[in-house]
Amino acid sequence: MLSVILSSLCFDYFFAPPLYALSITPADIPAILVLISFALLIVRFSAVRHRIESQLLQARDNLQAEVVERTQQASLLNLTHDTIFVRDMSDVITYWNRGAEELYGWAPYEAVGKRSRDLLRTVFTTPSDAISAELLETGRWEGELRHGKADGTEVVVASRWSLRRNENNQPVAILETNNDITDRKRREEEIRSLNSELEKRSTDLEASNRELEAFAYSVSHDLRAPLRHMVGYAELLQKNSSGTLDDKGSRYMRMILEAAKRMGNLIDDLLAFSRIGRVETQKTQVNLEHLVKEALSEVRQETNGRSIVWKIDTLPVCYGDRSMLKLVLVNLLSNAVKFTRPQPKAEIEVGCVDGNKNEVVVFVRDNGAGFDMKYVDKLFGVFQRLHHVDVFEGTGIGLATVQRIIHRHGGKVRAEGVVDQGATFYFSIPKI
Repeated sequence: MLSVILSSLCFDYFFAPPLYALSITPADIPAILVLISFALLIVRFSAVRHRIESQLLQARDNLQAEVVERTQQASLLNLTHDTIFVRDMSDVITYWNRGAEELYGWAPYEAVGKRSRDLLRTVFTTPSDAISAELLETGRWEGELRHGKADGTEVVVASRWSLRRNENNQPVAILETNNDITDRKRREEEIRSLNSELEKRSTDLEASNRELEAFAYSVSHDLRAPLRHMVGYAELLQKNSSGTLDDKGSRYMRMILEAAKRMGNLIDDLLAFSRIGRVETQKTQVNLEHLVKEALSEVRQETNGRSIVWKIDTLPVCYGDRSMLKLVLVNLLSNAVKFTRPQPKAEIEVGCVDGNKNEVVVFVRDNGAGFDMKYVDKLFGVFQRLHHVDVFEGTGIGLATVQRIIHRHGGKVRAEGVVDQGATFYFSIPKI
């Protein structure tokens, strides 16, 4: 304002007649008003210019700071080996980091400015319209894509998209991060293929087992009738011709009858073994202590006149088929009784050891004949025997039956032994 007043006085003194005198006449007033208006306009323009210059300087400083920050961010993005690039809403690449160059093979100057779908030959596993809708709605999208590389090969990537919006909430760019999962997908495909093959083989094996069990049952059942005839006529021959047979003939006759008896036992055991594979398990809560007592009552007849020290530890309640588990205990206890026969004082123990939290591990231990651990894999095979039949009788099916029952319960069977120092058999069954 002061400058306006001084300008008016200077105009009156130097330009308005009379010159060099401060006198204002009515005729001077319009010129003075024009001068004042012109001066005010100049002041106004100067203030606006000053404000605009200040804003431009502030914008320049802000832009420089943003350029520094963006440069630092770009440098950090280039330090990672992850694949990162940015594209605008027209799918044109605007940023391409070193990780993208390493994975795809294009340098930044080759990729920037190109449409990503055209450059990478993108194959979507999800419709692109659905991806765009989800990205606009949530600001994010994750999924798997197939991309082409500069050398012509393909990669499968786990892709993550993040949408960037401006201050007006308008979408302006998409940040895409990709991780190469080609090897993982190939392994998953191999695993699926192996599982499919395993499932097919398992189905075929189950069918073969069913056929084998049916065959074994049929053969065993059909063998009973001719065997009964053979035993019956051999007994009649022994009875009616005992006076005419010499010692050798009588011994031959006994051998025939003993062999027929062994064959009958084999047939019975084979029938029982094949029957286990066909019978459905009826699982309930089973008190193992009660079951051991019942099994002992069945094998007591094999212990007449013998000195056996029995040790039955505290046993828990488990979950399984009661009749099948009883057969397991009967077979194991009967084996222990049989193989401790040469001992003057036999010791047999039934107990439980720690397993995992979902199973019960029961053992039957004896101080009998034992076995060589190098033959342990033969113990649970059908008709597999480690001792001659003249020393210890049996058909070689008992332990195979034990293993089949425990496997049907989802458990495992194993054995430990030392020759002439006894053996221990373990089996696991589910807890309640």
